[in-house]
Amino acid sequence: MNRIYALLAVLLLAVGARAQQRPEVVLETTEGDIRIALFNETPQHRDNFLKLVRMHVYDSLLFHRVIKDFMIQTGDLHSKNAKPGQRLGSGELDYTLEPEFRLPQLFHRRGMVAAAREPDEVNPDMRSGACQFYIVWGRKFNDVSIGRVQERLDTLTKGRVQLTPEMIEVYKTIGGTPHLDGQYTVFGEVTEGLDIIDRIQQTATDKFARPYTDIRILKAYCP
Repeated sequence: MNRIYALLAVLLLAVGARAQQRPEVVLETTEGDIRIALFNETPQHRDNFLKLVRMHVYDSLLFHRVIKDFMIQTGDLHSKNAKPGQRLGSGELDYTLEPEFRLPQLFHRRGMVAAAREPDEVNPDMRSGACQFYIVWGRKFNDVSIGRVQERLDTLTKGRVQLTPEMIEVYKTIGGTPHLDGQYTVFGEVTEGLDIIDRIQQTATDKFARPYTDIRILKAYCP
């Protein structure tokens, strides 16, 4: 009987572990594959992203906004059939998501995936757009520059966002975009393909940050 109870306990633990596994999405792009793990701590954004992937919303969309040492952005619905030089960035779905800030656990270190949104002046609640997202590249910081970021965050968030020693160490050794913390929802991370992100973020762009040569998501899928 004790062996049966022990077996049941092991099975329950296994089921629980599977339930906690992070769902994954692969972006098959013209530059190579990018694998993203989604955080269960941000369930609204996780479920919305999975829904859009399964609906093939991201298939054939461009990385329409690329800024070196900052981030690469995609998800503009107008980019699928965009003409060369066409300004992009306004293609969104007709709903938004409540923010799911999870500091200090989830922050804008290099490789994190976060939801784009309308600016504060028209979106004071910092609600995320439904389909546009960006992948962080950023840069590395030193004590002086990270101190300046904290001063900026104090102003932007009225002291709500405080960088922890652990976050600061990551920004100094790995890099990222700390000035966005607590203002945009981080909901995933790149687990494979950071070299692809690096290559994309270095591409030449026009004055609107759109790459001169189209970089496209060929297919997004759940492996």
